[in-house]
Amino acid sequence: MKILLTGSNGQLGHEFKKIFDKKNIEYIAVDCKKLDITSDKALKKFFQVNKEITHIINCAAYNDVDKAETDKKVWLSNSKAPKKLAEISKKIGAIFVTYSTDFVFDGEKKVPYNEDDEVNGLSEYAKAKITGEKFVLESYNKSFVIRTSWMFGIANNNFVKQVINWSKSRNKLSIVDDQVSAPTYSVDLAEFSWKLIQTEKFGLYHITNDGIASKYDQAKYVLEKIGWKGTLGRAKTADFNLPAKRPAYSKLDSSKVEKLLGEKIPTWQSGIDRFLEEMKENEEL
Repeated sequence: MKILLTGSNGQLGHEFKKIFDKKNIEYIAVDCKKLDITSDKALKKFFQVNKEITHIINCAAYNDVDKAETDKKVWLSNSKAPKKLAEISKKIGAIFVTYSTDFVFDGEKKVPYNEDDEVNGLSEYAKAKITGEKFVLESYNKSFVIRTSWMFGIANNNFVKQVINWSKSRNKLSIVDDQVSAPTYSVDLAEFSWKLIQTEKFGLYHITNDGIASKYDQAKYVLEKIGWKGTLGRAKTADFNLPAKRPAYSKLDSSKVEKLLGEKIPTWQSGIDRFLEEMKENEEL
């Protein structure tokens, strides 16, 4: 087994490296400086040198949802790159894994979205992800497309870290309560992804932490845990006049993967508890 891990310095890539190190699995970790996955030339050169890759796990993505409204690079990273990596995987006979998002849905539903629900992206970011998903699933039968939501982890910035940083300098915060989904700890996402990958039951899956929360609920839980004494107010998405539209409700149903693995994914509250412990250990809290 020899794994190519793209986006290796991001939240998810960081967790995969830990899993592979622990299990003594051989892997090549690359970021965009080491390998530009949007460049055909760079990919060709890389695969001429690096033979015998058995898995390509693509954790690289363009995630700035608002900037993506005007930046065409989102299509290179979130559509073209997965397409190209799936084609290469097919050519070399490697298993391909890539990640998508709850934003592929329009948020009109009131019950969790499953893998068979129709997609309808509201933003350029979402549309680019949908195009990438579609190509991968249609073109290569040894692919996993894994959708997740509201990821937080020790590597890079995320909403939980933002809330903690805001709390250090403010005694009043307003957080939106009209965006609802499932916060997902990158540790749990990587572990359940790895278990899924080993089944070789290819296809489309949802993996998020269990439970449901608005951004307000999530912030409230974090702030209570760290003992913040300020005032938390409710806000609406419309108050912030953001360039990209977000789905109001984008909770993903992870029961397909749980059934396959015979295991429940921990709750988002458990994820935050363990994340805060990890931050303490890293002296970030």
